[in-house]
Amino acid sequence: MTPPNRLGIVDDDAGMNKALRRLLETAGYEVRCWLSALEFLADLAGQPAPDCLIVDVDMPGMTGLELQQTLAADGRTIPMVFLSGVGDIPMTVKAMKAGAVSFLTKPVMDDDLFAAVRAALELVSWRRSARAKFEMLTPREREVFVHVIAGSLNKQIACKLAISEQTVKVHRMRIMAKLDEHSVAGLVRTADRLGIPPAAQS
Repeated sequence: MTPPNRLGIVDDDAGMNKALRRLLETAGYEVRCWLSALEFLADLAGQPAPDCLIVDVDMPGMTGLELQQTLAADGRTIPMVFLSGVGDIPMTVKAMKAGAVSFLTKPVMDDDLFAAVRAALELVSWRRSARAKFEMLTPREREVFVHVIAGSLNKQIACKLAISEQTVKVHRMRIMAKLDEHSVAGLVRTADRLGIPPAAQS
């Protein structure tokens, strides 16, 4: 039997946490709540991360956006759904650019919340599949991969890795096949969602 997806709620409003937790548990999700971003981070040490985080934007101590930045800096790519008491377009843009799945305004409609959670969990499923495919790449193919997503040409990659241009072409074809992608844009999107940085440009 497949275990339920784990959701986390981070909101300094205890009443909001309780209401959202009850709502999401009725749909079969396993839910935990924290009253602050710092409390969540303290609990996260040594514990499996939630599959999705529902986070209030405006919290004391550490805001939701700051939590997002902290997790990203630590290499944790947890899909996040943001909740805000006020519609703020610049804040929404910033959160979405940093990888937020959705940005909802309180009071949030049940259907909107469930749709956002489903989208986040679909992203989790995609990442797991993409990660498994990426693990199939050989060490050399991974070297070529990070140069390809950096925008380097085949001859530039060949020079940097001290291999022939033809060998680079073969590696590129194998990378595309293993990752089931058909363009450099697709490879860049895969790398971005998996948190894999491009090679540094010299």
